[in-house]
Amino acid sequence: MTAEPAPTPAPTPTPDSGNTPVCRRLVGRTAVVTGAGSGIGLASARRLASEGAHVVCADVDTVRGKAAAEEVGGLYVETDVTDPGQVEALFATAHETYGSVDIAFNNAGISPPDDDSILTTGLDAWQRVQQVNLTSVYLCCQQALPYMREQGRGSIINTASFVAVMGAATSQISYTASKGGVLAMSRELGVQFAREGIRVNALCPGPVNTPLLKELFAKDPERAQRRLVHVPVGRFAEPEEIAAAVAFLASDDASFVNAAEFLVDGGIAGAYVTPL
Repeated sequence: MTAEPAPTPAPTPTPDSGNTPVCRRLVGRTAVVTGAGSGIGLASARRLASEGAHVVCADVDTVRGKAAAEEVGGLYVETDVTDPGQVEALFATAHETYGSVDIAFNNAGISPPDDDSILTTGLDAWQRVQQVNLTSVYLCCQQALPYMREQGRGSIINTASFVAVMGAATSQISYTASKGGVLAMSRELGVQFAREGIRVNALCPGPVNTPLLKELFAKDPERAQRRLVHVPVGRFAEPEEIAAAVAFLASDDASFVNAAEFLVDGGIAGAYVTPL
């Protein structure tokens, strides 16, 4: 695990899609974002920085992670989120550099093609997905909480998924199970630490227009279309829309939102029949 030197100036607002209102709810706060090199993580790093946070970008991909940190005026820490020592060092570096750990967006995750139906998914694929998607969240929460308890404040946002509250015939069995675990763990931690000024919420995005989803469209358009048809708004989310929810949950505007399954899914979890 290596860290890039942090620049001295505070981050400046970084527009994402060009139409996001500029809020400054997180000035001076420190946010750790895992999986910051692409997709939801990158969009969230941009949004958190635009609201004034010092952003620590963690990613196993050095090229993308460094690029994200440079873009948002933050700090890159190369991190394998399944390695307890590297996760410990990540949060220690954030605290040593900026003096606090106020926000932990535990977002790193994978959805490999060999994670499919329970009838075909091997034990190796099952365990690999559980390690990255669930165990890493456990490790990150375990390391973030002591800093937040000492401060008497903090917001932990764990990326679960709408599949944590729904079933799908196009199964990714380990992914679904891992996200259910993230949801349950987030709920428990939110209850346990609520009276210490710490909020823990599970962010549950619907299908998002990220590189993972684009890869699915390229490889299996029919399977991807089976997902799209169930979204009432008729499209997938953009990463910036999920990032806006992350910024809300990180901010004091969400001061009474705790131990929640925070759905940002275009209505998919509430749908029976979608519009024509």
